[in-house]
Amino acid sequence: MSPAAVPTTPLTLGTSFLGARGDAARTAELADRLLASPHAIDTSNAYAGGRSEQHLGAAVHRAGGLRAGQIIYSKADADPRTGVFDRDRVLTSLEESLHRLEVDHLPLYHLHDPQPRPVAELMAPGGAVETLVQLREEGVVGAIGIAAGPREMVHEYVRTGAFDAVLTHNRFTLADRSARPLMETAREQGMTVFNAAPFGGGVLADPSKQEYGYRPLPEELVRWIERLRELARDHHVELAAAALHFSVRSDLVDSTVVGITTTERLRQLERLATSVVPDAFWSDLDGLGEPPASGTD
Repeated sequence: MSPAAVPTTPLTLGTSFLGARGDAARTAELADRLLASPHAIDTSNAYAGGRSEQHLGAAVHRAGGLRAGQIIYSKADADPRTGVFDRDRVLTSLEESLHRLEVDHLPLYHLHDPQPRPVAELMAPGGAVETLVQLREEGVVGAIGIAAGPREMVHEYVRTGAFDAVLTHNRFTLADRSARPLMETAREQGMTVFNAAPFGGGVLADPSKQEYGYRPLPEELVRWIERLRELARDHHVELAAAALHFSVRSDLVDSTVVGITTTERLRQLERLATSVVPDAFWSDLDGLGEPPASGTD
């Protein structure tokens, strides 16, 4: 069976921090701006304890509903108290998400961060994945995906053939290409591929950052990134723009997911997206060789 089609835009706006901080007025303004943008929006049942979905749903309500072509994806999360990730939890998670978002259908619904539970448990008959498949068959969701970090685990889920989409983060960037094999497998299977966190947690956008994907930068990678920065300066390219376009231009990526925390971040993203990165930069990037290990798993 071929994977279900997933509607995408080249950029997807991540909302993991929407509602996690800031005053209510600013959060509402940001939610309205996100909804008014031409980009798809990515959220999850657990983001900001459910407040991300609530604020997006309030924006949907203020707008009088989703406009034609507007895309919002969400994700099923384990029970926040018990860690249980079974059939009942998937159904409850979806019910909560639909209610908060004020929608009756999602074009894509991911299995999110299942790594605390064995793959075999979630793939078992009557388990979380079978429940997602049934929801897709019933038309409650248009497609199902796997969204998580640990690449070997994600690759295992991808190889099951149960999913239509995959979302990986921090593992396909200028400074870490470790997700390439699982993305290639997904491509071979006709899956839709989302690549999140193209800035590696910020180090490719902010020179003051000393972490990659929430972990301290290995010394060898620090030196490699400095060479990368020199290359960007030589070509008069903002490194953040190059980091974004590395993902956007890749044949392995259908949509690049960028977290948005403020309206200013949204404006910055629009500026980076329209920046021009010369072909010579990409040719010279190959000369740096593969980046050393970043420490992600």
